[in-house]
Amino acid sequence: MNDRSLGRVITAMVTPFDEEGNVNYEVAEKLADYLVTHGSDGIVVCGTTGESPTLSWDEEYQLFQVVKGAVSGRGKILAGTGSNSTTEAIAATQKAAQLGLDGSLQVVPYYNKPPQEGLYEHFRAIAISCPDFPIMLYNIPGRTGQNLLPETVAKLAEIDNIVAIKEASGNLEQVSLVRRLTPSEFAIYSGDDSLTLPILAVGGTGVVSVASHLVGEEIQAIVQAFDRGNTKLATEINTKLLPLYKALFCTTNPIPVKAALNLIGWKVGGLRLPLCEISPNLKQNVEAALKNLSLI
Repeated sequence: MNDRSLGRVITAMVTPFDEEGNVNYEVAEKLADYLVTHGSDGIVVCGTTGESPTLSWDEEYQLFQVVKGAVSGRGKILAGTGSNSTTEAIAATQKAAQLGLDGSLQVVPYYNKPPQEGLYEHFRAIAISCPDFPIMLYNIPGRTGQNLLPETVAKLAEIDNIVAIKEASGNLEQVSLVRRLTPSEFAIYSGDDSLTLPILAVGGTGVVSVASHLVGEEIQAIVQAFDRGNTKLATEINTKLLPLYKALFCTTNPIPVKAALNLIGWKVGGLRLPLCEISPNLKQNVEAALKNLSLI
């Protein structure tokens, strides 16, 4: 499996809710279709941006099927089936594989803070339970409380179906070391839109993006320009998008991106507690960033 097999720009898709707070599968279907026709090579369903902590497994499995049907082979579908329970993560990942998805995003176990050997055994157990199902690791220590170290990533990359990592540590030196310690075909994705270009420069593959809900074609253009050696153009596009990147992380993700989507006409609804609606002043910041790019 080569480093392009999952695509370059993957959107971490929001989960739309209706006015009663139920999953709005109809809007999810339409949004998934929109994303793969506007710059996204793939979609992560039920990741952090999809509010996975407040979804039931039944809701997640239905979302997997709805999004898979909407995309119809035009993009890769990765299931956010990670958990801080290895047994639970295995069961969910096996279900995603049975449903015919293209891979799984596996977050570092949160709250229980396993040591590096525990992290290795956790991800190894999931991988060997679905040996033909591609797995992308997800390192986001700011949310999980534990950092997946490059040496551990390197050991995990020796397992055939662990093919990629979403790196959201914000540490470029760490990303560089992951690149140094892993085979060239092991894909490294930025977990932060604002760091996509720097991570490409140190050997990354692409991005698992939030901003691509709104500017997917522009983010794809950054990646393609970088590939062609046109770093000047890639930098110009990236600089233009920087205020949007900042606005989308002015408070806890996915609060701002849901506000942005609602502002441009996508009826993705609100959020499930403990996440809450965006404050009026921060909403103004999001609106200003959208207007700056003529999105509204």
